[in-house]
Amino acid sequence: MAITKLPRSGIADNSINASKIEDGTVAAAEISGTVSAAKLNATLDISGKTVTLPNTSVTNAQLAGSIANAKLANSAITVRGVSRALGTSFSIGINVDWQSKVTSDGSTVTTMAANQGYIIDNSSAAGIVKLPTSATIGDTIAIKDYAGNFATNKLQIQRNGHKIQGESNNGLIGTNRASLVLVYVDTTKGWLYTDEHNVANLAQPTHTAATGGTVTTSGDFKIHTFTGDSNFVVSQVGNAPISGGGPSNVDYLIVAGGGAASENGGGGAGGYRTTFPSPGCNAGAFPISVQTYPITVGGGGSGASSGSNSVFSTITSAGGGAGGRQVTCNPQGTPGGSAGGGAIRCFPGPSSNTWPGTGGNGNTPPVSPPQGNNGGDASPRGGPAHPIAGGGGGGAGGAGANGDDGPPGTGGNGGVGSPNSIIGSATFYAGGGGGGVGRHYGPSDTFVGGTGGNGGGGNGSTADGLTPPNDGTANTGGGAGARGGTGGKGVVIIRYKFQ
Repeated sequence: MAITKLPRSGIADNSINASKIEDGTVAAAEISGTVSAAKLNATLDISGKTVTLPNTSVTNAQLAGSIANAKLANSAITVRGVSRALGTSFSIGINVDWQSKVTSDGSTVTTMAANQGYIIDNSSAAGIVKLPTSATIGDTIAIKDYAGNFATNKLQIQRNGHKIQGESNNGLIGTNRASLVLVYVDTTKGWLYTDEHNVANLAQPTHTAATGGTVTTSGDFKIHTFTGDSNFVVSQVGNAPISGGGPSNVDYLIVAGGGAASENGGGGAGGYRTTFPSPGCNAGAFPISVQTYPITVGGGGSGASSGSNSVFSTITSAGGGAGGRQVTCNPQGTPGGSAGGGAIRCFPGPSSNTWPGTGGNGNTPPVSPPQGNNGGDASPRGGPAHPIAGGGGGGAGGAGANGDDGPPGTGGNGGVGSPNSIIGSATFYAGGGGGGVGRHYGPSDTFVGGTGGNGGGGNGSTADGLTPPNDGTANTGGGAGARGGTGGKGVVIIRYKFQ
């Protein structure tokens, strides 16, 4: 039976407790109207139940004070990749929070943070700031010249392992009242300047730096001389567009090994290729990058062999050709960077087989400008009445001379080499070897060996042994003197502006 109402007088104090009411017997539908607070005990324990309030039940007037962030499920918001606590203030402006002024002292490095702005006072000394160690796309940093004197005391921006504008160089700001914004993009370009005001050059001037070979200097230039196989290791290249920076090019001199001269034909000089002095000098002519360049220095030929090639990057100088040989019926001089001189064909033998050999073709394989010259021809006669005079080997600066059967029988002079001052002083390289003089008939015959060309060419010898053959000079690529000489080893020289 439903109870419509229990009078207060019918219920003794404290007589209704939880044990007197069956679980679930009081439902919302059984309560009509509103149960006022006066009908409830001062303490009502509903901790085990869920209380549902209408959306309009809790108003601002009913909330005293404020709700702490810790009481909220989300106590912060993220703005442009940075977490911001609720209740804090910050400026979004150009995506940065401006920091207190930084006063530079010339040595202290300020490491910047993403999404912050830095006002730099370089009144007393140059400033140094460093980009963050790590960066993600969209990170932004702003910089402003506080006192308007960056031109006097420059601000260096250390890249801290990142690229700036796609280059592996620190930044340098040297314009008064400079104002700029850097935004990180990716590992290829790194930090890019997206907003620049009163800014001229933004990259720090740099010069080329490298190791390898024997290093000397001449004024503002560094010279690497390689006399054997090695590596030219470039760790930094210049940025010529920046005032005071060095060019990113180098000049080179590449000389191959000189050819041998086992018989009367003189050995040809090693191929000679260079960018110096024109169009090099101050600008350099061959572009380089940060990498390791293997260097090959060609050896001189021995016996009857040609010299070996010398190589730097994409540039190859061909070895000098060997001198001609009559005993093996190979009288023509061998082609090469510069070619070997000719000899008499197949002597001794029938007179019909004693015609002279011609000098070989220089600049083989062909390049422009030419890397060398032809060898000289042997003397036109020979035989019982005349000596056999071989032609001189070709040189970088001229062809080998023809042999002359005289009297006196004279071997052709080697072709002159070429002078070059890439090391700071003029030096001749790649001279051809002198031709030799063979058999003679009659006590009055005389012989004169050909003179080696300037640039390390060896002198030719004669059959009577009065003038022994001379080898080509090492590391000049000189051709060997005829009748037994060995060609000179080549050389590779690289020159660039380093300061």
